[in-house]
Amino acid sequence: MTSGLVQVSGRTRERPPAERPLAARRRRRSDLRLALIFIAPSAVGLIVFYLWPLARGIYVSFTNYNILQPPTWAGLGNYQAMIHDQQFWNALWVTVQYVLVNIGSQTVLALGIAVLLDRLTRSLFIRVAVIFPWLVPNVAVGIISLFMLDKTVGILNHGLEAVGIPSQYFYQDPHQAIITVALVNTWRNVGYTALLLFAGMQAIPRSLYEAAEVDGAGEWKKFIRITLPLLRPVLALVMTVSVIGSFQIFDTVSVVYQQPIPQATVLYYYIYEAAFAQGRMGYASAMAVVLLIITSVLTVIQLRLLRSSQTDLA
Repeated sequence: MTSGLVQVSGRTRERPPAERPLAARRRRRSDLRLALIFIAPSAVGLIVFYLWPLARGIYVSFTNYNILQPPTWAGLGNYQAMIHDQQFWNALWVTVQYVLVNIGSQTVLALGIAVLLDRLTRSLFIRVAVIFPWLVPNVAVGIISLFMLDKTVGILNHGLEAVGIPSQYFYQDPHQAIITVALVNTWRNVGYTALLLFAGMQAIPRSLYEAAEVDGAGEWKKFIRITLPLLRPVLALVMTVSVIGSFQIFDTVSVVYQQPIPQATVLYYYIYEAAFAQGRMGYASAMAVVLLIITSVLTVIQLRLLRSSQTDLA
């Protein structure tokens, strides 16, 4: 019996039109109840841990609040103060520098590693070795890098001196501080990014590379004409997530510095300092809202420019 037919006295006749929408509505209601049961735990977590704190933070950004006393309405006062706060603009500029260095170096290196994994080896051991730094907590990475880059006992400076290059201050040098932080985090995250790109490369048909080889295309031309265009949706996702994560840099800076020099004071650290060291919760919330707006706009721009929802695979 099909959905539109019923059995009557051994014969099949069409179900009356009035009965069919009723049965369809019942099925939809049953499916809806089942779907709500499955998504209820995630929905509760989303509301409790994301939406409510977000709404609360936006409200607090319009108040003067120091935790010890109830918030008092301040309107746009925190946002107006932010416009004239040179430390805020410095922290934002330092964060932008970090994002540019971190995302640029991480993306280029991850693409190179992913191509090597795809072309030369698919060993499980190699993949584990590549992703291992990502498994190390950022706090541990910061402490390790602090010793490795130390001017007196750091192994990297010993290596530089061995080839005739003077030892460097790295973290304490105003011209190298944020670049050092960015490259340390690139080392930690590049393996994970490479494996994501490597997984995306597995979806590209091998026949396209074989046809290109028949036409005489070399590795570079295959990478430019086949790999990059077909990897675009995965690359867009990876870059978007990486940019959002880069704007949230905090732990490495807080571990390496007791008090960051101005050239290494990122926005997340300045928000933390304003909230918990200075007790300016309202002002810190306002800066967090601005950071949310910046990352949201950048995310939309990236996804539009990279056409993340489209693929060149036919």
